[in-house]
Amino acid sequence: MSQLESTQHDLDKPAERAWTDDQDVALRLWVTLARCYATYAKAIAAKVQDYGLTTPQFGTLEALYHLGPLSLGELAEKLLVTGGNVTYVMDRLEDQGLVYRYRRPDDRRVILARLTSEGRDLVAEVFPSHTSYIEHLSRHLSADEQNELSGLLKTLGMGIQTKDL
Repeated sequence: MSQLESTQHDLDKPAERAWTDDQDVALRLWVTLARCYATYAKAIAAKVQDYGLTTPQFGTLEALYHLGPLSLGELAEKLLVTGGNVTYVMDRLEDQGLVYRYRRPDDRRVILARLTSEGRDLVAEVFPSHTSYIEHLSRHLSADEQNELSGLLKTLGMGIQTKDL
């Protein structure tokens, strides 16, 4: 075997495990969470596409439907996206006649988003089946397990938010 082949062979070997058992548990949690989220998000995106929308578009419409008019900053915070993403999503939704933007009367610096009657009608029409689909995806866990998992994930997220960010 040449030196090049020998070096390449060494590079192809899996790395030795250099982490603790506790670190291994944490790494597996991260991978499991990431894979679960990716799978869940893929299923939701496919369903939302049936409504002629993207996931961020549907999230925007749903937030406005359930919360009323919101500033673009509030929308970004609710949807966990950047302000630039909200602007892009709003542009597409305005083109479809589902939302409109206006300046808050008491503070013209703030731009608010509001559903049009067409946007409200669309969400009212599709939200019940969307809710049923979420329930369908969640059927792999009992209601008690869903509540327990929600609580654990909230505890993890809040811990990271308050102590690590």
